[in-house]
Amino acid sequence: MAKVQYDIDEIKERLTYYVLNSLHNDPDPSDDKLKQMISDAISEQTPAAGMSLDTKRELAMKIFNSLRRLDAIEPLMQDPQVTEIMVNGPDNIFYEMGGTLHRSDIRFKDTQTLTTIISCFFANQNRPLNEANPIADLRLPDGSRANAVLPPVAPDGPIITIRKFTGIKQDIVSLIRQGFISEEAARFLSECVVNRKTIFLCGGTGSGKTTFLNTLSSFIPADERVVTIEDSAELNLQGIKNLVRMEARLPGPDGSGEVNIATMIRTALRMRPDRIIVGEVRGKESADMLTALNSGHQGSFCTGHGNSCIEMLERLTGMIMAGSGLPFDAIITQVSMGVDLIIHITRNKTGKRYIDEICSVLPAQGKEYRLKQLFVNKGGDELECKVTKEDLCKIAVYRG
Repeated sequence: MAKVQYDIDEIKERLTYYVLNSLHNDPDPSDDKLKQMISDAISEQTPAAGMSLDTKRELAMKIFNSLRRLDAIEPLMQDPQVTEIMVNGPDNIFYEMGGTLHRSDIRFKDTQTLTTIISCFFANQNRPLNEANPIADLRLPDGSRANAVLPPVAPDGPIITIRKFTGIKQDIVSLIRQGFISEEAARFLSECVVNRKTIFLCGGTGSGKTTFLNTLSSFIPADERVVTIEDSAELNLQGIKNLVRMEARLPGPDGSGEVNIATMIRTALRMRPDRIIVGEVRGKESADMLTALNSGHQGSFCTGHGNSCIEMLERLTGMIMAGSGLPFDAIITQVSMGVDLIIHITRNKTGKRYIDEICSVLPAQGKEYRLKQLFVNKGGDELECKVTKEDLCKIAVYRG
């Protein structure tokens, strides 16, 4: 008897629409119930003879992935070595592994299929993504982050970028072994955290700012009260018992209900925090952050995007000016008083991440920032100390 040949993709597409049509009585079933519905559909709608149990399982998983997950790229989502996934339309899919980008041979059927999959995926997480709202961000239950853009904003096809949360907590020893930071710099920064120095971390996207912030948090004394503020909650602070986490909320379909970072910073000041950690500043909320840093909350942390330490301070000044009525020189004075250290983190062409500059922020002179380089890494091989050990001790001293 000749072996029956099946077009799994064709059957999958047909059964997917069949299951979707079956959802009118239960539009939001649990994962277990949806899997049972898929299993029933396969039993009822496909020939019993010739299709092996393994084939049926493969078919059921493909249908489930298309309805509840990310269909063809789900294997990349499940691969622990893949740290980032970039879908640039149905035919251009890339992923990051080991710090370098690779092109995948995975393809989606067409633009419409990809649009449907991404829209359903965001809808399952209660995030609207459609022609009226073609751009959306999403935090997944495991801590991963997703950003999607639909046509016509993306003329070459739907775009989705996923930065996976690996679940690996990097301790300072691991970062030293990887060449991310030197042992001397790690010892210095740990003392600065304990002694309540306010630290600003900057660098490009994916350089490792959040990872290093999580690592530095392990040096915060366990008896302190810490409030974290983020657009999308991805911080995973270590060893803090009295921890308050806040996450921004987008406006609803009617435009109301938004809770932004500026609002949360003002709210945090009423929570009696010892330290405030702002996941990232990128706009007018910088003015509220400056108020927090200069109102008795030493030892706070913040991250931002910048090409170097001095450029980050200049960008920060511009953002604060946009969100406040303070004059230029007053902003420079207050930033210089509020920020003790600024750290720049980079990622080179080979994917290696490392600290390339640690600076102490000195009192401003007139309308200019003054920085003192403490550690510099020019070649990506070693973080060199530029001051004496006595100077490092003086900088790290508790300021009360």
